[in-house]
Amino acid sequence: MHKSETGLRSTIDRIEILKVIAHPMRIKILKELATGVKCVSDFEEFLDISQPNVSQHLSLLRRYGIIDYYIDGRLRCYFLRDPMVPDLIEILKKEYPEDLPAPACCPITKKGKYPGERRN
Repeated sequence: MHKSETGLRSTIDRIEILKVIAHPMRIKILKELATGVKCVSDFEEFLDISQPNVSQHLSLLRRYGIIDYYIDGRLRCYFLRDPMVPDLIEILKKEYPEDLPAPACCPITKKGKYPGERRN
C-alpha cells in the first residue's frame, strides 16, 4: 500500500483493500473491530475457526495496513487503522428493497426498449 504525500490512498490501493477484505471471516473480524479493540482470544470466541487460521486472517489485514495491534503483556490487541472500513461495514449492513429502475430507452439515441419486465 502506498499513500500519497497527502496521506490518501489511490483508487488502485482502495481496490486492493476491497479484494483483501472480501472474505466472510475477514468481514466478521472487521465488524468486530469496528466496535473496538479485540484480542486474539476474543476472535476465537465468535469465529468458528482455529487460532492459526484467525492469525492468518489478522496477518493479511495487518500487511495491507487495514488493522494493527499493540502488545499488552502476553496479549496482542488488534484495532482498525483504515478509515474506509467502518463506512464499508455500514454499506454491507444496509438493506436495499429493490434494484434501480431500468431506463425507458437509450439516453443517446432515444431508441430501443428494455427487454425485461417494467416496474413502476
